[in-house]
Amino acid sequence: SPSLSPLVLVGGGLVVVLGVITLSLAFWLRPQVQSSVTVTDPVPTPEEVTVAATVTPTPAPPDTLLGHLSYEEAPSDDLIAITPDQKIKLRSAAAEKFLQMQADAQAEGIILFPISGFRSTSDQDKVFFNVKEQRGEVTTQRAEVSAPPGYSEHHTGYAMDIGDGSVPATHLQHSFADTPAFRWLQANAARYSFEISFPKDNSQGISYEPWHWRYVGNSDSLETFYRARNLNE
Repeated sequence: SPSLSPLVLVGGGLVVVLGVITLSLAFWLRPQVQSSVTVTDPVPTPEEVTVAATVTPTPAPPDTLLGHLSYEEAPSDDLIAITPDQKIKLRSAAAEKFLQMQADAQAEGIILFPISGFRSTSDQDKVFFNVKEQRGEVTTQRAEVSAPPGYSEHHTGYAMDIGDGSVPATHLQHSFADTPAFRWLQANAARYSFEISFPKDNSQGISYEPWHWRYVGNSDSLETFYRARNLNE
């Protein structure tokens, strides 16, 4: 039989080797290509990132009615009488400070007369609706001088109406502002953590009430009044 030349043998072997190399490269490259393909989430634009960072929850609007803020009733087990007949009561912290303030004022010849203190919702119902009918006031007129039930500072047990015991005709009247008792309160009430609730031109639009004062001498009373006020402003 004829013998194969070395060139033929070398050529054939070279073809085989190249074929093996080609198959190996194809096999090796395939998984590399597949592994390099991944699914990614879309990259947010700068505008989207800014919006996401600046959006904040909108606070719920305060509960108001005719300019008055809502208040919960004081717990009955923390109400202390401040009058001998036990009819007028305040929260214990407010009662203690008022009695001290009253005694100190009396030592200076000033009679701080408590007219009213804590009122339940049913009590306020009578104050608002019955008096409104008796005086023939429209609702908005009545709301300027008295809160609807559920919206009175008196519910908290921290608020009270104060008069001058030496001038009873000025009780719950603007003329109370001309009495010695009012002048004494202006000069000294802050020392006992009492402040006037509705001064002239107050932000709630409530009529000036020189007789209406509230205690703000602990965390609960401070949050009760100022958190509600800040939400409304």
